[in-house]
Amino acid sequence: MQEKIEIPLSKNKLLLGIGGSILFVILGVWLFTNAESFQEHSFRILRNPMVVKGVGILSILFFGATGIFGFKKLFDKKVGLTIDSNGITDNSNASSVGLIEWNDITDIITKQVMSSKFLLINVTNPEKYIEKAKGGMKAKLMRSNMKMYGTPLSITSNTLKYDFGKLEQLIQTEFERNKNVG
Repeated sequence: MQEKIEIPLSKNKLLLGIGGSILFVILGVWLFTNAESFQEHSFRILRNPMVVKGVGILSILFFGATGIFGFKKLFDKKVGLTIDSNGITDNSNASSVGLIEWNDITDIITKQVMSSKFLLINVTNPEKYIEKAKGGMKAKLMRSNMKMYGTPLSITSNTLKYDFGKLEQLIQTEFERNKNVG
């Protein structure tokens, strides 16, 4: 019987994320309220106050949502990530759906966008996991992931008390150990 590996959520990383979200919401409000002052700007696109207001609104909405998510996670008592003989139970991000069974996983790929690294979990039946989201924002996020990366499932260490390189190695090792079991 394999041991259960539990990786907790990092309160420090969550607080940093919430702080960053608050700063970007403030920036969005500032852009929205000061859009006219950009009319003399050298970048043509920034001369249009509607564009600047739109960027401000998008910043408020996106970073407001990430801040709310971070705040909720700050008080979440569940473990961020659990790895055991059944699979990977993910509770680390906004599109987490719980247990991802080893026998559903076909491949695990590391991807980097800007400075953020994450693991893409390819599965035999992506719809099974999108349906677990039961509609709403989580399902929309998963469908967006599916369009961009070919899978709805991704794991990052951004909210976990764990180094990404070690997480990547751990999950790959456990996948190799468990992919043909059961």
